[in-house]
Amino acid sequence: MKKRRSSKVILSLAIVVALLAAVVPSAALAAAPASAMQSYVEAMEPGWNLGNSLDAVGADETAWGNPRITKELIQNIAAQGYKSIRIPVTWDSHIGGAPNYQIEAAYLNRVQEVVQWALDANLYVMINVHHDSWLWISKMETQHDQVLARYNAIWRQIADKFKNSPNKLMFESVNEPRFTDGGTTDETQQQKMLDELNVSFFNIVRSSGGQNATRPLVLSTLEASPSQERMTALYNTISKLNDKNIIATVHFYGFWPFSVNIAGHTKFDAETQNDIITTFDHVYNTFVARGIPVIIGEYGLLGFDKHTGVIEQGEKLKFFEFFAQYVKQKSMATMLWDNGQHFNRTSFKWSDPDLFNMIKASWTGRSSTASSDLVHVKQGTAVKDTSVQLNLNGNTLTSLSVNGTTLKSGTDYTLNGSTLTFKASQLTKLTSSGKLGVNATIVAKFNKGADWKFNVVLYNTPRLSSTTGTTSSFAIPTAFNGDQLATMEAVYVNGGNAGPHNWTSFKEFETTFSPAYSEGTIKLHQAFFNEVNDAAVTLRFHFWSGEIVNYTINKSGSTVTGTAS
Repeated sequence: MKKRRSSKVILSLAIVVALLAAVVPSAALAAAPASAMQSYVEAMEPGWNLGNSLDAVGADETAWGNPRITKELIQNIAAQGYKSIRIPVTWDSHIGGAPNYQIEAAYLNRVQEVVQWALDANLYVMINVHHDSWLWISKMETQHDQVLARYNAIWRQIADKFKNSPNKLMFESVNEPRFTDGGTTDETQQQKMLDELNVSFFNIVRSSGGQNATRPLVLSTLEASPSQERMTALYNTISKLNDKNIIATVHFYGFWPFSVNIAGHTKFDAETQNDIITTFDHVYNTFVARGIPVIIGEYGLLGFDKHTGVIEQGEKLKFFEFFAQYVKQKSMATMLWDNGQHFNRTSFKWSDPDLFNMIKASWTGRSSTASSDLVHVKQGTAVKDTSVQLNLNGNTLTSLSVNGTTLKSGTDYTLNGSTLTFKASQLTKLTSSGKLGVNATIVAKFNKGADWKFNVVLYNTPRLSSTTGTTSSFAIPTAFNGDQLATMEAVYVNGGNAGPHNWTSFKEFETTFSPAYSEGTIKLHQAFFNEVNDAAVTLRFHFWSGEIVNYTINKSGSTVTGTAS
């Protein structure tokens, strides 16, 4: 899976820190009357990103592993119900030298072709200057005149190429503008350079003729961060420009510990939920309530950069359900980040239909969820009634079924308020095969919204075996016995947390460790050992059933010895 890039982690850390430090009005501001541009943004909802294609850094749009964009792909995205598309574009490899910085005609024509396909599909379309932000724009402090001249030349050519396109095409000045890659650490200086870029972009487009005189223009905060300081700086820039056709944009990848599964944040808990509320209350108060519409130009979970399974399925679904309904209340447009991991670009199928169904249902209302989507039954023990809490979100449970057979209330389950209890007799029946793992899926249907699925899992305590290996290749033989790994702790036998982010004993899923269910191993990655001393380390593996299994490793140079408890 190709990443967007590691800066998302930096961005999310900045969000966490900045939000904690932000000083904002405690009461929501009274909303300004809806403007034509606010209506424009609301008509864009929902939106989708054509990521890791034209924005790929390399020879062409296939450089990061995605196939060449087709008209059929764009048409299929529109057919899914999307109203807008963000087409990120990286120009760096397709620009000539100074002083003209001429964009290759074939490349500019290719961008125009894809844009036209999207317009023909009746989509709102956003194009931008994308990974150029960290490739060369970030060097603006030390190469000011060169960077500004190149940036201006690109926008003069883009503006001229598209000046006669309809206003359903919008321009975004630069994606996640940042200057730290170029060595700038002073935030005041970074804000000053971003303001200069945004103002220059505005003046170039507005003076270029045609539809560009009123074309919607999208301006980003520094690093697209919704921290209060950075939003306030963008608000000041937009106020200075005094143009009714400007839109603000920020990006959102969730509460960082949850979004990458670190520090024990395996669940969509109150802290993760409150992060959404706090963030978008601030965004709303800073922009929307003051008459400036907002597009959340990218959203998702950071862990998806590694693998979509970094976050457990049910917890993932709860995040997307809550996020979507909350920002809808705030009248913001959302654009799902998809680098090819969600919608297959040749088969035109969703890799995770349940996730898409949850997202799609959010366009018109709320869906019901539950405290978990896992119902565990331990092999060899007496089966008991098992209860879960439903988050009905204003809906009503209408039925439960397994393989199309409707379960009977009072016999197979009971519902008392929001407490759903699966009867022991039904769970015994569903796990009668004796096969470890998911034995059945109970589908819960409601009067509104997406279905919720409970996976009934027969498991036994996972067993890990002793082994040896190296810091570059270490895998613990594991009999998962039907269970799934939730997280891992690492502490030195003599005390203290081991491995990266040693402020927590819980390590980052997939970055430092990952389960390989088909291979029967748990892999410890080089990134983990890079920050582990030569010493004995106790690993505690937490599984979704609630089982915890201890394991000891001894690191000596590049040699690692693992011992089962």
